[in-house]
Amino acid sequence: MTADMLSDNALTRPMTDPFGRRISYLRVSVTDRCDLRCFYCMSEDMTFLPKADLLTLEELDRLCSAFIHKGVKKLRLTGGEPLVRRNVMGLVRSLSRHLESGALGELTMTTNATQLAKYASELADCGVRRINVSLDTLDPDKFRAITRWGDLDRVLAGIEAARDAGLAVKINAVALKNMNEDEIPGLIDWAHGKGMALTLIEVMPMGEIGEGRIDQYLPLSLLRARLSQSYTMTDLDETTGGPARYVRVAETGGTIGFITPMTHNFCESCNRVRVTCTGTLHTCLGHEDASDLRKPLRASASDEQLSEAIDRAIGLKPKGHDFIIDRRHNRPSVSRHMSVTGG
Repeated sequence: MTADMLSDNALTRPMTDPFGRRISYLRVSVTDRCDLRCFYCMSEDMTFLPKADLLTLEELDRLCSAFIHKGVKKLRLTGGEPLVRRNVMGLVRSLSRHLESGALGELTMTTNATQLAKYASELADCGVRRINVSLDTLDPDKFRAITRWGDLDRVLAGIEAARDAGLAVKINAVALKNMNEDEIPGLIDWAHGKGMALTLIEVMPMGEIGEGRIDQYLPLSLLRARLSQSYTMTDLDETTGGPARYVRVAETGGTIGFITPMTHNFCESCNRVRVTCTGTLHTCLGHEDASDLRKPLRASASDEQLSEAIDRAIGLKPKGHDFIIDRRHNRPSVSRHMSVTGG
């Protein structure tokens, strides 16, 4: 076998962690910036990264492509809010070549929908078929309180623009104690009435936000028990490649996903890793682990050093996260904010 053949094998070596889990899903944060300040995600007075620290869009393209060559089939662009990154649609359009070649099975995005009215048609034109929209309430005043200054009408207009463009929309709602827990049935009926799935998410202890997580935390096991009094829910085997467990609601015909990192973790089947906008690889959302991919990315025009760095990091992927929320652990489990890692 020649040196070139050995090099090619390294660049395309499938990513399998120490527990035999094949890594096929990459989430990439293209920016830590956001035009909202959801109180469970970031502090009101966030200090964002200097723009000089961010990977260029060309570097993000190369990094994503390296992962795709190593077996990633699903690529999700996140933030912060990905659509506030200048010229981000150039990155989306460039990455769409991997959809056309068949190397990538899905290119998707998580967004707060504030910019969707502007970009929905272009996203569809780039081969994006579905998106996740973060929306925790349909009450304008509560929305403003949760996001600290957001405009609900703008978000709803963005969702409609996405639907008009042919994008499948899934609503992600964080269940917040004493804030939106009574609204969940209304969110279910609204989303399913428009043909959209809804996924409910437990608060995760990430980053210092200025208040205790225990005051926000609503176990989804408790919420599901409440919902079962009004809805007939049947467990489904289907998955979208992420951590949600899905049920079918007989009364609406729609689906609800439950993401339960606290009450029932999903680590045993984890197929995901995350890369930040600075090129830091996190193999687990709930650990402080970090591997620098920016250095090998910039060290050579070849992807050989980058591929080796990825392999080393995957070889250290932990079995599960360390998330805890209780009265004795009412502090972040990891120091970085959710907006830095991209969810």
